[in-house]
Order: sequence, then C-alpha cells, then structure tokens
Amino acid sequence: MRSKPSAWLAALLVLATAGSLAACGQRSQADSPTGEATVVVTDAWVKATAGSAEPANMTGAFLRLRNNTGSEVTLTSATTDVAGKVEIHETVPSGGSMVMRRKQGGLPVPPHGTATLKPGADHIMLMKLKRELAPGDEVTLTLRLSGTGPVTVTAPVKEFTGADETYHEHGASGGN
Repeated sequence: MRSKPSAWLAALLVLATAGSLAACGQRSQADSPTGEATVVVTDAWVKATAGSAEPANMTGAFLRLRNNTGSEVTLTSATTDVAGKVEIHETVPSGGSMVMRRKQGGLPVPPHGTATLKPGADHIMLMKLKRELAPGDEVTLTLRLSGTGPVTVTAPVKEFTGADETYHEHGASGGN
C-alpha cells in the first residue's frame, strides 16, 4: 500500500515545527550515554545589575530543572566566566526576616520531577562579578549535576524588581 504524499509532507511539517519550538524554548540538557535527555533546563535568566541600587558585585540566576530519570539528581555547583564565585543558595527565615545562605549539599531534583530556582527562593548566586550585567546581555552558566554530565545554558539578563531581595557578601555566603 502506498502512502499519500500529503501524509508524508504533513509528518515532516510536524517534525520541523517541533524542532523549531524546542530551539526557541531556551532548553539545555544533560544527555545520558544513550542520548536520552536526563535533565532539561528551561526558563533561565539572570537579574540585571546595571542601574540597580544594589552593589554591582553580585546577582542571582534563576531557572527550572526537569529530571527525566528515575533517580534523584542534585545540582551541586555552577560556574560562569562573569563571576569569580558561584554558589547554590536558599532563602530561609532567620530572626523574623528572610536571609539567603549557601544550600549545603546542593539542590536535589526528585525523580521525574522539577526544581524551580526563582527570586526569593532557591537560586544560583553569582558573586564577585567581573562586570555589570545589563538587560539584553547574556550569561553562560555551566551547571554540575550528580549522576549526569554538565549542562551549559545561556541565560538572558533581565531587569527585575519583584522579590525585593538584597545581596550582601556577608549574608550571601552563609558564613562560608
């Protein structure tokens, strides 16, 4: 039985559209040895420092991690060429206010689950910045995750005033 040319054309169009949408979605992933995506990173961005009332020597990076494996993976560290120091941070209550501190042991991502790093919560702290970061700039981050290879993602720099967080070297590193 012969297929109609229009059915093949429609199938190719669906595949091409799906590929284009994935490319536009700012996805980065760690692949398993079989080529399967083990961890997918989406929605990555970095808070701008240029023009901010905050010191231009630190800021936060935010993203969503999707673990496609049956085992927990942990975001253990990150690096970028725009910062001299990078830490995984959490925001916790302390003495009636919320403070940021280094997240001991990294950030776990449950099997077949997600972890969202966002302002006012878990995030990647970029410290000892080598330059101001202006809206429209891009920052390349390399994420290290237990159980997978590194994931590199390019994050746009955006202006953000929502969580009203303040970054200070003393409180930011949790005394480490």
